[in-house]
Amino acid sequence: MPIAPTRATPRRHRVTGRQLTLVVLVIGLVAWIAPFAWMLLGSVKTQGEILRRPPTWWPKAPTVANFHSWFVDIGFGHFFSTSLIVAVATVLGNLVFCSMVGYALAKMQFPGKRILFGAVMTTLMVPGVVTFVPLFVMVAKMGLLNSYAALILPFLTTPVGVFLMRQFMIGIPDALLEAARIDGAGEVRTFVQVVLPLSGPPLATLGILTFLGSWNNFLWPLVAAQSETMYTLPVALSLYSTGQNQTHYGLLLAGSVLVVTPILLLFVLLQRYFIQGVATAGLK
Repeated sequence: MPIAPTRATPRRHRVTGRQLTLVVLVIGLVAWIAPFAWMLLGSVKTQGEILRRPPTWWPKAPTVANFHSWFVDIGFGHFFSTSLIVAVATVLGNLVFCSMVGYALAKMQFPGKRILFGAVMTTLMVPGVVTFVPLFVMVAKMGLLNSYAALILPFLTTPVGVFLMRQFMIGIPDALLEAARIDGAGEVRTFVQVVLPLSGPPLATLGILTFLGSWNNFLWPLVAAQSETMYTLPVALSLYSTGQNQTHYGLLLAGSVLVVTPILLLFVLLQRYFIQGVATAGLK
């Protein structure tokens, strides 16, 4: 019995579909890159050129005066070092404490384990603004305002980090941990020598997310840092780019470039681990 031939999809239709997908992706890419391109190009423009109507993309007379003001007049190095110290300390704290709590919730049995994990999940649903005022009152009564402790301690452990590490560590085979215990390793040694070496991707993911949150944090440093000596970059960016009568847009855009650059470099260096960590935790 002869088999009726099937009609193949015309090649031009397949090509058209691919081209349509490519066009959509290109539009999305342009929409994503355009603000960054405007920020970068505007950082080397004068105030008058930025305010010109109609606006222009390419600067007619590029200048580094805005960056010079940040490095020489405003003191970018001091604010950068403050932000870096706070961000690095916060990242290290989250890597240590979130991984420890995640390991306990994933692989250890103790009374109240489910209640503790439920508390972590509940905290995930609570907006940070709700705890802002009580946290400020607590830090103020402890006498920690305008110090590195005020900027770092409230964020040393986050529920997102605990959840991420717990989800990954659930997938570590129990037999591997039992083998370590049979060889005489205690919980601390098992955690340090067995669990942590296997947790590279989620640790990198947690590090990137924590660094991003700490580096861009504005509201808490604004109220906790009460003098210029403790200002972080976002606070300095908001205060020193605005004058009494108008905003200095060139200075604002140049400062934004300086704030964004470290995060972009960090993500480019660790993007493989970031994607792998998110995908692995999502499969648990």
